[in-house]
Amino acid sequence: MFLNFFKNFSAKRILKKSSLHVKGNPSPHPIHTIGLLIDKTYFEDKVNLIEELLTHGIKRENIEILLYKDKFKKKEVINYPSFSHKDLSFKGTLENENVANFTNKEFDMLISYYDTEKAPLMITTFKSKANFKVGFSTIDKRLNHFMINTNAENYKVFVSELFKYLKILNKI
Repeated sequence: MFLNFFKNFSAKRILKKSSLHVKGNPSPHPIHTIGLLIDKTYFEDKVNLIEELLTHGIKRENIEILLYKDKFKKKEVINYPSFSHKDLSFKGTLENENVANFTNKEFDMLISYYDTEKAPLMITTFKSKANFKVGFSTIDKRLNHFMINTNAENYKVFVSELFKYLKILNKI
């Protein structure tokens, strides 16, 4: 327990020192590909979230998902690439192939679907090469280009507000 606290503390400290600010201006290009980073610890309704994105015109093959959970059970079956808190090193890096593949892809938009600050999720969002980053307003404001003020359980509100503003910004 103490080691997990120390890992979180050192990871957040490294994030703050590494100029946590989101990189550059968002791309003016329309959004076709989406990276979806979900905290499965608190949000279990990922299928409905994906369906909601599909109803707004996003194709299923253009959505890539990465799941985070604090602890996975030994016999738990996961259908998507995932990582956990144990992948966080004391140096503030994530040592997981799924995370490396996800952060190296250039998505048109990254949706950071978590509303509690957790070091592994924040590091993944920070290191992502997505052109436009979207998240919740309860998370550090320097990580995302656009933030929505709701909670994770209200996925319909989140998606409808997101697409309302994406139309205003000429992103779709």
